[in-house]
Amino acid sequence: GTGIPACIVVIDKEDAATRKGIFMVDASGGFRKDGAKNRLRERDIHRIVDVFNDQRDTPGYARMVPLDEIASDANDYNLNIPRYIDSGEPEDLHDLGAHLHGGIPDRDIDALDRYWKVFPGLRRALFAPGGRPGYVNPRTSPDEVREVVLGHGEFVAYRERVRAAFDNWRREHESRLYGLGVGDSPKILIRKLSEDLLDRFADLPLIDRFDVYQCLMDYWDEVMQDDVYLVVTDGWSEAARPRVMVGKRQAGESPDLTVRRTKYKMDLLPPDLVAGRYFAEEQREVEFLLAEQDRIGREVEAFVEENTSEDGLLDGATTDAGNVTQAAVRVRLREVRGGGGDPEERDTLEVCLDRMKAEAKAKRAAKSARSLLDVEILARYATLTRSEIADMVVRGKWTASLEDAVGRQVDRLTTGLVERVTVLEGRYAEALPELTQRAEELEARVRSHLRDLGIAG
Repeated sequence: GTGIPACIVVIDKEDAATRKGIFMVDASGGFRKDGAKNRLRERDIHRIVDVFNDQRDTPGYARMVPLDEIASDANDYNLNIPRYIDSGEPEDLHDLGAHLHGGIPDRDIDALDRYWKVFPGLRRALFAPGGRPGYVNPRTSPDEVREVVLGHGEFVAYRERVRAAFDNWRREHESRLYGLGVGDSPKILIRKLSEDLLDRFADLPLIDRFDVYQCLMDYWDEVMQDDVYLVVTDGWSEAARPRVMVGKRQAGESPDLTVRRTKYKMDLLPPDLVAGRYFAEEQREVEFLLAEQDRIGREVEAFVEENTSEDGLLDGATTDAGNVTQAAVRVRLREVRGGGGDPEERDTLEVCLDRMKAEAKAKRAAKSARSLLDVEILARYATLTRSEIADMVVRGKWTASLEDAVGRQVDRLTTGLVERVTVLEGRYAEALPELTQRAEELEARVRSHLRDLGIAG
């Protein structure tokens, strides 16, 4: 964790006399922001160590720099790493020929070669040969690129390859996770899980295995580590027992269930997983009632906003704070009915009151259903077996969360391709002659309008 550039120098006296170069690594591009500091992530540390131990040349990241290059007149023993490793992003150059004559340069499409090696048919689906050498024409509009990519058979097959790699990893370690018990070592567990995950994604193209590794390590730090320590300390059943929250609430901690004013925290097994497995129908009913509550609430909000503008019909039904409440509407409605007020105002107040009553009723229904479901969920915890708890935690919580995280890595790759193709199509969508012709047509129309107005001859 440092806010300034730092360098790690490894000095090894063994074989120094016969060494022909210095192995350099530029790891400045991989870190996590932590306030004013830049902190290396687990993936960054692992990659540095792997590349250094293997002495593996990696373009833009690491290389063995010969001593004679360091001693050359150009470098004069200067060990500034950017002299030897170019880790900068390639410049995004515009092609004047494409701007003048149309088409997308082959050079820009070839720069996406890492995608085309996996999706050669997708390249042909997105681009057609241009009217001149060195350029291609798009087959789709920019708005259609994402749909074409996501629906292409090669991309679908690739997503399945990623899912299969993850499924194989999960099946390999499910028994180990189910078998966790008191006294087991969390450190040994995460080492086995993470190293095998790296190995299984090593040969998959496009997706960076260290990105997948970081998904696991992030989840381990945020959630899974605490869960595992609970299990190896207390056992599955005790770790899943609802904890009564007493006294002042701990910082950042909120109850998972509230039953008869008693607040409970479920540290290992979230109530949603129990509800999804044993009370799915009740859970859907609660979700429906909450959606209805939200819908009616939006209708009330829109109706109030519409009728509280300048000279609005609800202006007389506001509190001292300027809010339209059910109580204020009732008071104003009695005044209007008793004093022979404006019929339009009376109708508006009645509609508003009816909608507010409906909103209150929807809130009561949702709250009642939620309370009943919470009681059932809390009671179910007492009867859960060890195998039921382990199954919900391992499959429904741990591996399901990791699978979602790996899926987001594939989505990120997709977004990178789609955005680049969309940029290129938009950049060269209209060549200079087309723009010039359109400008001349618009200019002619303006001149015609001006003549009609008698401003220009």
